[in-house]
Amino acid sequence: MNLAYYKDKYPRLGIDCYIEDSAIVKGDVTLGDDSSIWPFVAARGDVNHIRIGDRTNIQDGTVLHVTRKSESNPDGHPLLIGDDVTIGHKCMLHGCILGNRILVGMGAVIMDGVIVEDDVFIGAGSLIPPNKRLLSGYLYVGSPAKQARKLNDAELAFLKQSALNYVELKNDYLAQG
Repeated sequence: MNLAYYKDKYPRLGIDCYIEDSAIVKGDVTLGDDSSIWPFVAARGDVNHIRIGDRTNIQDGTVLHVTRKSESNPDGHPLLIGDDVTIGHKCMLHGCILGNRILVGMGAVIMDGVIVEDDVFIGAGSLIPPNKRLLSGYLYVGSPAKQARKLNDAELAFLKQSALNYVELKNDYLAQG
């Protein structure tokens, strides 16, 4: 696994995590139980911290980063990702907060100060500009993203199932050694 120090900070992993060999996880990064990091992900907890919840998957080519603390922004912007979150391929998440049971479609970009409440779909290729709040229970699409419609019961159930599918997949990878 490509885990590395940044200054005195080293990544912390929960139980049964999977990190693919080509991924880089550096600095103040914490992964919850049963979470997975897939090929070519870069997670840099250098100038602030990254927290990833349980059963969350970060898919191929995604970049996770943070914003440093400053006089105008004393806390900076850490990156906080909740439980049962699926982050699609080639996403960019920068200094934002994602709740639980969220699916971020491939190629989406989520900027500093964004808050995504629980139970949200973000469509592929969407851009969430800085400091926006996405309300629970909706699909958001576009660049910049707009609230498209309320999620139906099947879509809400799929949010949790998507995360569980990746728990099963990472278990297969771990069993292979």
